[in-house]
This record gives sequence, structure tokens and C-alpha cells, in this order.
Amino acid sequence: MALQQQHQRHQQHQQHQQQQQPHIKWQQHATKRRRIRQHWIKHLQLLGLLAVIVLASAPVPSHAQQQKFRTTPHDLQVLEGAEAMMRCEVANVAGAVQWTKDGFALGFSAVIPGFPRYSVLGDRKQGIYNLRISNASINDDADYQCQVGPARLNSAIRANAKLTVISPPASIEIKGYSHNSKVEVRENQDLQLKCIVANAKPAAQIVWYRGNVEYKPEKREDTVEESTSKRFTTTSSLKLKPGPDDDYTEYTCQARHKALSPDMPMRATVQLSVLYPPGPPYIEGYSAGETLRRGQTVELMCRSRGGNPPAQLIWYKNGSQIRMAYRTSGRLSENIYTFTAEAGDNKARFRCEASNVMSQNPLKAEVELSVLFAPTHVTVMGPTEALVGDIVPLTCTTAPSNPPAEIKWMVGGRQVRNATSKTIVSPEGGWTTTSNITAVVEPNKRSLVVICHGLNMQLTENVVSTHTINVLYPPAPPLISGYMEGQIIPAGSVQKLLCVSSGGNPLATLTWYKNDKRINSVIRAADKSVSAEITILANVSDNQAQYRCEASNSATEIPLFQSTTLSVHFAPETVKIRIEPKELRPGMEATIICDSSSSNPPAKLSWWKDGIPIEGINNTSKPGLWGGTVSTLEFRVNVTQEMNGQVYTCQSANEALQRSAHEAVSLDVLYRPKFVPPPSSTAVGVEGESLQVSLQTRANPTPVTYKWTKDGTTTPQDGDHRIFADGGSLNFTRLHRDDAGIYSCSASNSQGGATLNITVVVEYGTTIKSVSENIVVNPGEDAMLSCTVEGKPLTEEHVKWERVGYDMTVKTSTTFANGTSYLHIKDAKREDVGNFRCVADNRVDNPTNRDILLIVKFAPEIAKAPTLLRAASGTGERGRLPCRAQGSPKPQFIWRQDKKDLPINRTYKYEVEERKIDSLTYESTLIVDKVAPADYGAYECVARNELGEAVETVRLEITSQPDPPLSLNILNVTHDTVTVAWTPGFDGGLKASYRVRYRMADREQYKYIDGLPNSHKLTIGGLRMNTLYLFSVMSWNELGQSTYLPDLARAETKGLELMPAELTEDSSNTPNLVIIGISLAAFGFLLVNASLVAWFFVHQRRKKECSGANFKMETLMAPSVQLLPFSRPAFLSRATPSN
Repeated sequence: MALQQQHQRHQQHQQHQQQQQPHIKWQQHATKRRRIRQHWIKHLQLLGLLAVIVLASAPVPSHAQQQKFRTTPHDLQVLEGAEAMMRCEVANVAGAVQWTKDGFALGFSAVIPGFPRYSVLGDRKQGIYNLRISNASINDDADYQCQVGPARLNSAIRANAKLTVISPPASIEIKGYSHNSKVEVRENQDLQLKCIVANAKPAAQIVWYRGNVEYKPEKREDTVEESTSKRFTTTSSLKLKPGPDDDYTEYTCQARHKALSPDMPMRATVQLSVLYPPGPPYIEGYSAGETLRRGQTVELMCRSRGGNPPAQLIWYKNGSQIRMAYRTSGRLSENIYTFTAEAGDNKARFRCEASNVMSQNPLKAEVELSVLFAPTHVTVMGPTEALVGDIVPLTCTTAPSNPPAEIKWMVGGRQVRNATSKTIVSPEGGWTTTSNITAVVEPNKRSLVVICHGLNMQLTENVVSTHTINVLYPPAPPLISGYMEGQIIPAGSVQKLLCVSSGGNPLATLTWYKNDKRINSVIRAADKSVSAEITILANVSDNQAQYRCEASNSATEIPLFQSTTLSVHFAPETVKIRIEPKELRPGMEATIICDSSSSNPPAKLSWWKDGIPIEGINNTSKPGLWGGTVSTLEFRVNVTQEMNGQVYTCQSANEALQRSAHEAVSLDVLYRPKFVPPPSSTAVGVEGESLQVSLQTRANPTPVTYKWTKDGTTTPQDGDHRIFADGGSLNFTRLHRDDAGIYSCSASNSQGGATLNITVVVEYGTTIKSVSENIVVNPGEDAMLSCTVEGKPLTEEHVKWERVGYDMTVKTSTTFANGTSYLHIKDAKREDVGNFRCVADNRVDNPTNRDILLIVKFAPEIAKAPTLLRAASGTGERGRLPCRAQGSPKPQFIWRQDKKDLPINRTYKYEVEERKIDSLTYESTLIVDKVAPADYGAYECVARNELGEAVETVRLEITSQPDPPLSLNILNVTHDTVTVAWTPGFDGGLKASYRVRYRMADREQYKYIDGLPNSHKLTIGGLRMNTLYLFSVMSWNELGQSTYLPDLARAETKGLELMPAELTEDSSNTPNLVIIGISLAAFGFLLVNASLVAWFFVHQRRKKECSGANFKMETLMAPSVQLLPFSRPAFLSRATPSN
């Protein structure tokens, strides 16, 4: 038994070794290939290095003398942004020369990689290796060394130099204040000024100035801080307690730094504005005891010196403010008050007050004026009229005067002596004088003249006033002319009356009256008579009116008068119409009465309708106003509804004057509403849109109340609702299909009501409510698809069936019933499988459609797309093999290898994932865990259902470079862009990326652009206009790349071609022979590389071994040898023009 177990273990070991034999051979083959590849890479690198060394050393002549420094670098200090030139010249140079920065080697090239501002200038033949640093920055501040390497018995030499980059301050400021700003501070208040000079290298010094003199206070705080790397900020603080002397003083802080030019110092300045109270005011322009005359111009000047802000000066007169306007000049304030001296200025006190924000109380100065003035006038008071023999009292009073004035009288041309007078103080200033006398009126005189003189003896000024007393006599009685009583005056005509009175002193005052009411007149006076004329525009009120003229003066106690009475003919002014009863309704009898106003002689009345006279009844008359006669005429009518609005006119005529008056009346017949027949009893609207139904009625009274209802529910009147009523209009702001129905409109007024019904029809777009589920039938059976549609209107014509690429006329027919359309398919077969589309469109709204899948049972069909029949995986990874099939009913998937079913889900090795892609398509994915070499090869996928089965081979391969894309298409072309899209090929089992190449059709040079991740579309920009381009695409992954598709995709850009300027290279600095020699050497080196690579490929193919049946060896790529471009010595490089 033990021997049998041992024999079984030995057989299993041999089987395992046989299974592993292909894998071991494959590993041994791969190891051998790696060793050969590494061997040739080393040889190629050695050949490249030898070629570079030979080319680099070929131009250098050999010298017997030792190399040494002819010019040694020295320490250098430059300003930031300037150019630094570190000089290094070597005699008998043999070794390679380079510069180092802080021990970091910059390399042997004239153009130093990574340091675009660094370059080595010079000539190796001359031994000049100067290091130029353009636009020096703080980062260039370092220790530099010029190094010459050993060569041909020459030892290495080195020379050090330090580059110091200095940077002026970036800014200077007095913290909190801008340059040349004012600093406002109160007197003796502490003030701190802090000056900050930022980002200098080395740190700057700060100097303070007070005015133009350097200021060195005892207390000053200075600090220096490193703000950024190698840059320093200096701060200096001053503490001040300013006084009045510091007002207007400038404090300046200045930065001193070796990088700053003395001619352009960096400064920050502030000016102090010290607030302090002003000096006391003083007054100029008037001295105490000085005397002024009235009318004299006076100029009082108030001044105050000092103070910040300057003093505000205000003038006061007797405690009342009179002038605030003042002016300043520096710290001097001035307020000038100019006026003309008046009597009121005598003994007036003028005060000037000075103050500012620093004053606790105003400072004051004042003067009192003395003004002399004569009286401006004298006033005589007494009667102006008197009878002969009357004793008349008279009083004369002067205006204020300083000193007091004297009074002199003259009566009737004779001076009155010994007249008494008295003097009192005037509240307006000065004194007033008053004198009283009496005078007797003598006969035979018409007037008595009295003169009063007022004299200021000191000023020798005299004023005079004259008073006249008239002597009174009565006038003669007045006389009226212009009209004789009994004369007829037509109304509207003009009548003039003249009244004349003679004699009297003064002449008589004439006054006209109409029926005891005073009226205006035109007065004309002569030497011994006076007249008053009135102009009358005759009207009804003048008939039988009494006009009276009265004459009077001061000598008459009772006025004298004469009067006359007028006779005026006038037409009626108004006509009034009355209706009885006041409210008219159909079926009544109405009486219409016309009343004419007063007329002289009596008026004649008549009725008219539409220009046709109507016979009236009960014509009566009675006395009226202004002595005229009032007339009345009426007629009767039976009222009907049609009489509403009919017009009747009454005419009242005065035949004597041939004038008449008219009045019209419109009958107001009350009746209930009556609807105006609408165009249709049906209103049609579209769902979602607005609709308005408008009805009109005729009624009296016109205020009609409307009420809309539907199914007994009242429609609201509020416009905030979706459905609302507005009088006779029914408004739908947004129709809904449920709004359809019968709406009743009720109209009513005070006389009754009426009702009208309107049917509202709402049309709405079609909507597919339901369709039959996916229909499954056996081959040869008939199928029926249903589509239920809702819409208004809806007929059979509004529902259609369609299918793209399918002839619906051969095997299909349709029926329609109760909103459902049925599609009948006869003798269903495999080619009938697919979606039939139900399209509903009644042209009210946008069409709607639904797809219904018809499934005719058929045997499975496996998809044969190239990407679905191949899979790839690395050794030890999980392999995923897809198999996609269509069928109905759902197919079952079986996986086989070597004609044997795989143990799916019974071991860890094989698993299957299945998913449903759509109603007919299913996918099964075989997962192979930990792929071994034996797992590579062909697998069979079997899809089986009750109607049959399909078999397809799916290959699992080792991961490799991808296949080329299957196709490339042009999607869009503009004037400078082309958009392309491609169909991916097999990705080799790894994530693939894509690269598009393109060129102009007339050129061979390609340009390349990589596609975006996870995208199979790309827009290429920057193309020339009006140019034909060729496009191709390839794919690549981490194992390699595919070939490009042929350049078959082409597109021509649009627009006019704009030829770009050709760029030329400036090669004047490079000798042509050197360039040709280097180019030939590089070309020879590339030929050697290409020959070695070609030999390597041939050698590998001859040694390729087969690894066993159904096993696919991973395609070996040629060794990835990167052929670096030949690098010339830096000083032989071709110059490239800078843009």
C-alpha cells in the first residue's frame, strides 16, 4: 500500500513537471533575451560615449605648457536686475572648464540647463570662460568657482569669487500716512512717527530731517528684521510732543543705501498741523472819541493772529450778529465790516469775537460809535379842510437829530414868532423836537398854506414840510344826459349815461347807483365842473332798473342827486324740461313739460323730435323776473324699451328780438339686461394657453352685475385665480383639460336679469398613456401591438406606426378603437424583431412617441466584433473573456476548452459573470483566475436556447501592444480646426491611449497630438486656412504601439490662407565646416546604431522557440535603446534667433 502511494506521488510529480515544462522554457527564453539586450545596450552606450569624447576633444590643440589662470575671478558686487560678468581666462587650457555655484556644478555647456539667465561667454582657443548672469537677482548671491579639470599631464586648477547682489529698498513710508500728507495733532499731544524701509539688501539706514535740517532726537527706536530671504526691513520711530512752533513743520525720513543714487534719494515726508488757540482780536478803522457823520462810509477791520485752524471772526452790533464772513492768510484772520453810518449807529456797540476749535471761550474786542446827523424830515399834522372863520390847530415834529433840531413856522406867507417847542430823546438815537400853533381861516380864499422848517444848527442842515388847508364851498345839483325815459333798449346793446356837476370847493364827488347798489364810473374834472360817465351793456336786470347820480363834497351834509328808469327788451335765457314720472319703464304714459325763463315780450314755445315739430298741449304763461313773462308747454307719450335714448328738443323764441333758447332731453327708459348674440355658443382653446370668453349685454341702468357658474360653482372675480370672471368676460390664464364644460353667465341690474350658456372646449396635445409590453411570439404567429393615446381632438389619423428601414405596407395593418391604436403583424419572423414606434400627433402640441419591442423567438446569435472575440491578460492576473449574444428566449451560456466544459464556479479557477444588456442581448464573461501559460489559447462560448445554439471561439492572449484603430472619420472642419473620431481596435489587454498624426498634403513632415483620456474624439487646432491636411491615428499602451492607419482621412480647412512669415535661423556665428563635420559624425553614429539593432532583431528571430500547443508566446519587443541626439560642445552650438 505504501509503495502504491509512493508510485502515485511519483506519477503526479512527473505530470506536474510536464505541465510546467513549457512555462520553464518560456522563462529561460525570456531571461536569455534580457541578458543579450543588456549586453548590447552596454556596448551601444560605450560606443556613444567614445564618439562624444572624440568629437569633444578633436578641436583642442595639445600644448606642452601647464594650464594656469591668466585672469582670476574676483569678488563682484552688482545691483539687482543688472548684469554680472565673472571673468575667468585660462592660459594653455587643456582640461574641461566649468563654473560652480555654492559647490553645485553648472556644467561644461555655454548654455547652462536650468539656469536660463546664465551663460558662458568666450572662446576655448583663447581660453576665455567668462560667466555672464543677466538680470541678477538675490538668488544669484553666492560663492562661484571657475574650475579647470585635469587633462594630458595637467593638474586641475580652481579660482573662487563671491558675487554679492545688492537690492535697493522696495518702499519707504511713514506708517499710517501717505507721502506729503498732513498730520493733524493737538498742542502738546503725544505723536509717534514710524518710518519703515522695506526689503533692502543689505539693510538700509534711516535718517530723520526736521525741515531741511537733520534731526537727531534723544529718544529714537530703530529695529532691523529679515522680511524675506536675504532681504531686510528697517524701522525707526520718533516720539514728539508738538507745540505751536511745530505748526507747518515737515518731518522727513530718508533711506540711505549703497544701491540708491544720492541724486535721487528715497524719502517719505509728512507736515504737522498743530492745533492751538488764536491770539486776541483787535479793531482798526475807528478810535474812541472819534465823531462820524450820517452817510459817512465806515470800515471796521477786526484781525487775529496765530491759531490753528485760523480764528473764526464774527461781528456783533448791540449783541446781535451782523457779519460772519472772514478771510485768512496763513495764520492771520481778518473780518472787514463796511457800512454807511446811520442815525441808529449813534452809541451803538460793535464787538468782534475770535475763536477756533481749541478755544474754551471766545476772545473779544469792541468799540462804541458817535454819529452826528440832521433830521431827515419834518411832519406837519392838522386838518386839510376848513370853513371860513374856523380856528385850525397845527403840530410840527422833526425826525431824530443829533444835536437836537430847532423849528420855524410860516403861515400864509408870514413867519410865526414866539412858537413854543419841546425836545425828547428818540429810541432810534438822537432827539426829536415838537412845536404846536393855531391859525384862523380867512374869507375869500380857496386855501391856506402852512410851512414848517427843521434846522440842525451844528450841521447847518435844514428840512422843510408844507401843509395846505382847503376852504370849503357846496357844488350845484347834478344833471343826467344820454337817455330819455320810455325809450326801448334791446338786451345786449350798449347804453351810456353822463352825470355833470358845476361849482363847489372842492369840486363835487359824483357817484352812480343802480337800484341803490354803487357802480363804477369814469370821472373827468375841469376847472369849475366835474362829470361821471357809465357804460351799460343792457341785460335782463336793467329792465325797470333805476340809475341814480349823487354829487357831494365836504361842504354838503346831504348829497344832491338825479335818477332815471330804463326799459329793456330781452329773450329767455334758459329752457328747462321736466319729465313726469321721473323713472320711465316700458308701458307707462309720460308727460314731458318745457318751462321757459322770463322774457320781454313773452316767448313762443314749440317741441321738436329729429327736426320734426310735435304738437304740444297746455300752453300757459305767468309774470316772471325782471318784469318779463314765464311760459310753459307740454306733451304726452307712451313709453317703450326702444325709446330709451330718444332725444326731444324744446325751443323758446322772442320774436321781437329774433332770439331763441333751446334745451334737449334724452329719455332714460329702465329695462333688464338683454344679451347681444355671440358669434358662437362654443369657445375653443388649447391646453396651457390662455382663453377669454367675452359676452355683451344691453341694459338700463348700464351697471350690470355678471355671475359665471359651472356645474353650480361660482367662478371667482379675483384675478389671482387661474380661472376668473371680469364682468362679462370669462378668463382662463392657463387652460386645463378639466376646464371643458358648460359655463352659465347671468347678467342682472335693478330691473331684472338674463342667462346665457357657453360651451368651452379644451384642445390638448396627444399623450401616450400606455403601450403593450414587449410582445413575444413564435415564428409564424401573428402579433398585435397596442398604443393607448389621450388627446383632444383624437381620431385614427392622429396615431401612426413607424419603424426605420422597415416596409410597413407589406405585413402590417392598423385598427383604432376607444383611443387605442392596434398594429397587426402577420406571420412574424426573425427579421420582424425590433422596436415599432407609436407616434401620436394631433398638431395641437409636439408629437409624442413610444417604442414597443416585438420579439419573435429565435436561436442565439453571438456577436463577432473583433474586440469581443479577443481578450488578454498578464501571467498571474485575472483574465476576462467576453461573449455577447442575442436570442429569445434568453440563451444559456456554456464555456469550453479543448471541447470540454469548464468547471464553472466549482473551483477558484473559473467564474462566470452574466448581465443583460437589453431585452434581446446578453453577455457572459468568463473569469480565469491567476492566468498561467497553459491558460492562454482558444475557448469556446456556446449560447443555447430552445430554438438552437451558436458557438464562437474567444481567444485569451498574453498582454501585448494594441491593434490599430479600425477606422478614422472627419467630424467637423473650420478655418483653423479639424475634429476627428476613430473606432478603437483590440487594446492588447491594457488601457490604450491614442495619438493622431497629421500633415499638409504637400509636405512630408508630420505633427503629432495625443488624444484625451477615455475619449475617441479629438479637435486639432492651429491649422492653416484653406489648406488640405492628411490624418492618421495609432494606439499604444505600456507594452508598445500599433502602426498608424494609412493617410486616407483628409480634410481641407476653410477661409483665406494667411501665409505666416518664415522663420530663419541666424547661423552667422557658427563656422560651416564645423557644422558639416559634426553632422557627418552624428549621421555615422546613427548608422552604426541602426545596424546593431537590425542584427539584433535577425539574431533573435532565428533563436525564437515555440512554447507548446495552443500556447502563444509574448511578442518580444526590440531592446528599447534610446538614441540620444549628438551633443556638440556649447561654444560650437548653432545660434538660435531669440523672439
